[in-house]
Amino acid sequence: GGGGGGGGGGGAFHAPPPRSRSRSRTHGRSIAASFGVGKTPVVIGGVGVGVVGGGSSRLFASSSSSSDDDVVVAPQAFGTGYSPHPDLLTALQEATDMALLQLPPPPPPHASASASASAVAIDLAIVTVSSLYDGQTSPSVVVPAVLSSGSTYGDGIRNLIGCTAGGIVSSVKNEDYGETIHSGGGGGGKSSSTGEGVTEGTIKNVRECLPVESEGVPGVSVTLALLPDVQVKTFHVHEDDVPDDLVGPAAITAENWKAAVGLRGVGAEEDKDDKDDDDAPTFMLLPSPGFQTSLDDFLAGLSSTFPRSQTFGAIASTVSSLSRARLFLHSAENPNAPQTAGDGCVGVSLAGDIRTKVMVAQGAKPVGGIYRVVSGEESTIQVVMLDEAATREELDAAAEDDDADVDDDDDDDFDDDDNDGGAPKDAKAAAAAAYAKAQIPKPVLAEANYLMKTLSDDDASFMRRAVLIGLERGGSMGRSPGELLRLARGEGHRFAVHQVASAGMKDGSVTLPLGSVDVRKGQRARFFVREGKFARKEVEALWTGYKKRALEDALLKNTNNEAPPFEPRAAMVFTTLDRGTKMFGGKAGYESGVVSSFLPTAPSIGGFFSNGVLGRLDGDHNKNSAGIIGGKADEEVMVHGSAACYAVFGSKTQRPIYSPAAAAAAAAAAAAAAEDEPAEQRDDELGRSIRKANDDNDPSGAESSSSSAPRSPDGELIIKRREVHSGRAISVSTVEWSVAEKTASPTSALEGYMWDKETEVDRFRERVPLSNLVSQCKLASVDPTKVGPRDWIGPVKERGAGADGTFVIIPECKRTEPTTGSLRKRYDVAKLSRQLTLSGAPAMSVNCDAVLFGGSMDDITSARESSSKAAINAVDDAADDDDGIAAPPILASDLLLYPYQLYKLRLAGADAVTLVAGALEPKDLLYLTKISASLKMQVVASANSEVQIRALTSLAKGSVHALVLSNRELEDFGFDETGERALGLLKSDALGEFREKNVDVPVLVEGRVGMIEREEDGGYLRELREAGAFGAIVGGGLAEMAENGGEAYEALKVQAAG
Repeated sequence: GGGGGGGGGGGAFHAPPPRSRSRSRTHGRSIAASFGVGKTPVVIGGVGVGVVGGGSSRLFASSSSSSDDDVVVAPQAFGTGYSPHPDLLTALQEATDMALLQLPPPPPPHASASASASAVAIDLAIVTVSSLYDGQTSPSVVVPAVLSSGSTYGDGIRNLIGCTAGGIVSSVKNEDYGETIHSGGGGGGKSSSTGEGVTEGTIKNVRECLPVESEGVPGVSVTLALLPDVQVKTFHVHEDDVPDDLVGPAAITAENWKAAVGLRGVGAEEDKDDKDDDDAPTFMLLPSPGFQTSLDDFLAGLSSTFPRSQTFGAIASTVSSLSRARLFLHSAENPNAPQTAGDGCVGVSLAGDIRTKVMVAQGAKPVGGIYRVVSGEESTIQVVMLDEAATREELDAAAEDDDADVDDDDDDDFDDDDNDGGAPKDAKAAAAAAYAKAQIPKPVLAEANYLMKTLSDDDASFMRRAVLIGLERGGSMGRSPGELLRLARGEGHRFAVHQVASAGMKDGSVTLPLGSVDVRKGQRARFFVREGKFARKEVEALWTGYKKRALEDALLKNTNNEAPPFEPRAAMVFTTLDRGTKMFGGKAGYESGVVSSFLPTAPSIGGFFSNGVLGRLDGDHNKNSAGIIGGKADEEVMVHGSAACYAVFGSKTQRPIYSPAAAAAAAAAAAAAAEDEPAEQRDDELGRSIRKANDDNDPSGAESSSSSAPRSPDGELIIKRREVHSGRAISVSTVEWSVAEKTASPTSALEGYMWDKETEVDRFRERVPLSNLVSQCKLASVDPTKVGPRDWIGPVKERGAGADGTFVIIPECKRTEPTTGSLRKRYDVAKLSRQLTLSGAPAMSVNCDAVLFGGSMDDITSARESSSKAAINAVDDAADDDDGIAAPPILASDLLLYPYQLYKLRLAGADAVTLVAGALEPKDLLYLTKISASLKMQVVASANSEVQIRALTSLAKGSVHALVLSNRELEDFGFDETGERALGLLKSDALGEFREKNVDVPVLVEGRVGMIEREEDGGYLRELREAGAFGAIVGGGLAEMAENGGEAYEALKVQAAG
C-alpha cells in the first residue's frame, strides 16, 4: 500500500481520492494525503492532513468529516532535509526548510480554538552537522539558526538534540515516488497514481525518500518530527552527574538517580504495576567522545531505573582528531539553558504513543570453530576447549546456506605455503593441525595463533591487529546455528562480539573491556574478524529478518482481528566511521540504501557516522527469550564499535502517517476533480532547488543523486587534477589538518583514484626526491652487476606466432579488486610468480598499485626475484636435452601520472609499464612514453574507447609496444560483464586506423576475461580471437579458477586453445 499502508511497501501504489469532493484550504493551498486504501479524510480544525485507512476510524475523536471544525487524530509525521552547502548558516536554513516541506501544513491563524496555531509545534528536531564547519563558523550558531527557520511552523521547535559528525546520513524527497506506467486501458502515458480508474500499471519508483550518505565533506541534516500524544523531554548529563553507586547497601534509589541525571518525572507510567513494556520510555542518546568513561555507568543506571525501556544512540564524532565534537540541545521548558556543549551526553526521552524497533549490525565474521570456556573470571578468559559438536553443527549449517560464510577448517587448515603441487603436509605442519583440532584445553592466545594460519591474508592481517571474541548469548539453544541464517530468520545474533582490551603474554589469557561482560565457565565463545563482504551480508540478513517478523506479526494480527501491525514512520541509521565506503568496497550509501529498500514508504531517514553506537543487539524482539550471561541480562544496552544501529519509529496506536508524496498526489487529484474551481498547485520550488543542489554537490554517489560523472562531447570522462587546497585531510609531518575551505569532491572513481595517486606520489617525493631517483637509475644503467629491463613484448609475440595462431594468455598477479575485494584467500606474490613461471607463462603482469588494488612496489621486486630463481632451479633440474624455462618479464600495472613513478618502477625491476589512456592528456602520453623509452622500459597502453585509441594512434610509431582493450568502466571502476565493450572496440574503425600505423603491435584484451560466461566453455575467448585479439591479460579469472596460479593458468590455456 502507498504511504506505509497496511499492505507494506512492495505493491503498486493505488490511492483513491477522498469520497467527498469538498476541499480544505490552508493559505490558499490544497493538501491531502492518502494512507492505505481507506477514503476517510483526516482533518484538524478544517485542515486536511491525510486519509486514514479502513479500520482506523476508531481513532477519530469525531467520525464525521463534513464539518470543518471536527477534531480527529493528528498524524505522526517526520521530515528530513539535507544540504551540502559550504556555508554553515546557509546549509542549516536549506536543510530545515526542506524538512519543513515534508510536514503537514500547520493550521491557519483563524482555525478554531480546538486546534489553534498556538497548540501546534514541532515536537522534536534532530540536527547533525559535519565537523568540517568547525573553525569556519562558531558551533553556537547551530541551534539558533534551526530554531529561527523552524519558527515559521506554528509555535516552532519545542525540543532539539544533535551533534557534530565525521559523516552524514540523511534523505531527500523522491520526486518520482508513486508514478505509474500504465500497461492497459488508455495509452501508455505516465501519470500520478491517484485516480480511482487506475487498475493496471507498475510503480516506477516506490521509495518515498532517497537516502544520502556523505563522508568527510561538509553537510547538514535536520529531521523534524510531529509526535502527538508523546511526552518529549530533552536532557544533558555531565560526567560528574552520573552516580556509580548502583548496587550494594548504599545503592542510590531510582528517584534520586533520575534527579541526578535530569530525568525526574520520566517513566512515571512505567512504574505502575499494571503497565507492560509498551508503556516504557524510549531513550535516544548522543554522548560526546569524552563521556565514554562514564557511559557504562549511565547505561547501567538507565537499565536499572527503566528496566523495560528502549535505549539507542551513537557517540558524536569528527572528521579530524584535531576537532572537538559538539553537542546541541534545546528545550522550550528551559530556553535559557546552554545550547552547545563540548562534553557530557545529550538525549531525549519519548513516552506515550511511540514505539521504536532497534537492531544492531556487528560487522564481524565468525572464523574457526566454537569453543567452551574452561577457565575464566570477570572479564578475563584464560583457557578454552574446542566444542566439536557445536562446531560441526555450525559447519553443516554453512554447507546448507551459501551465505553463511563460515570457514571450514577441515579443508584449509595449515596449508603449507611451499606445497605447490598438493603433496602431503610435512610432519611438523600435520602435528600443528592435529594440535589445533585436539579437544584439549588451550590458552586463548595459543588457539588464536594457530587459527591465524588457516585464515586468508586479509583475515589474518586483521587478527594480528585486533582480536575479537564473541560470547554466546542466552536464548540461543534450539535456534538456527548459522549466524547469517539466524539473522535472516529473525532469530537475532548468537554471539555478542567484544574486542580484546589486553592479553597476558605469560598465560595466554585475554581480557575484554571491564564491565562489558562477566565470563562464566562453560560459556561458548568464538573468534571473529572484520570483513566488508560479510558485513554487507549481515546488513541484508538483519533486514530480511526484520521484514520476516513484520509479515508474521501482520498475519497474526489479521488472524486474531487485532489492531493493525507496526508501520514504520521513519528510521535512524547510526554507523561508525570505519564503515561506509571503507568497509563496503568504496560504495557510498550502501547501508542507508538497504534501509530505504526495506522501508520504501518511510518518508524520513537520518543519522550519522559515529565513534560507536549504542543499543541492544536485537532491540526488543528477543526480550521473550532473553537469557542471562554471567549474571547480566543479555539484552543489556551495549556500546558497539565498528557497528551500525538501526532505529525504526512508529506509532503504538497506528495513528495515520503523513506522506508528503501521497499528499501531493491526492492534492493534484482533488484539484483535477473540481470542475468549478481552477487547479491549485502547491509551490515546491524551494525543495526542488535544494534537491538539485544536492544532486550537483553530493559526492557520495548515493541513490539521491541521479547525475552521472561529467563527460565531454566525445563521451570521455572530464577529469580534473587534484586541487591542492581542497577540503581534505592534509598531513604535515605527524600533524593532520582538516581544511574546510574550497571543498572539492571527485566526480568519478577515476578522478578520485587519480587524486589519491597524486597524494601518494607527493608522500614519496617528501622521502626521496626525484633527483635522487634519477641518479640511482643512471648508476644502475652502467653497473654491470645490475640487470636492466628485459624485452616484455618479444616472448608474447613468439608465443602467438605459431602456425595455429595461439591466443596468448598473460597472467596477472593482483591482490584485490575495487568492486569485489580480495581475489585470493592468501596472496603471496612470490609463490604465485613461481607457479606461473613453472607453468611456462611467456610474460606476466604484476599490479603494484596500493590505492585500489592492495599492491606495492615491493611486489615487482619480489615477483622478479622469485620467477628468476624458479627458472634457474628448473634449468638445473632439467634433462640434458631440455632447454628448461625462461623467467617471464614483468609488466608493472599501476596508474602512472608522473615521471617520478617511472623511475621508481625502473629501480623496482619492472621491464614494462602500463599507461591508462583515459587518465592522461595527449601531451602526458607523449611525455611519459619518451621517459619510458629513455629508461628502456616498454609501454603497454590501455584504452576503453575509440577516442582513447585515436589518441594513442597520434603518437609516434614505436611509442607503444602493445595495446590493451579494457572492459573496465572508468566512471565507477566496474566491468562490462557482457564483454561487448572489448568486442566492439576490436571491430571499430579507430582500431583499424591504429593497426595501419602500428602493424606489429599486438592487441590484447583485459577485464573479466575467463569469467564472462558463454553457452560453451571458452566461448568468449574464441570470440575475442575471431575478432582479431592477439591475447588477453587475465588476473581475476585466474584467481576464480584455482588458488594455485599455475593450475589456473594451464586450465585457461586449454580454454584458449579450444
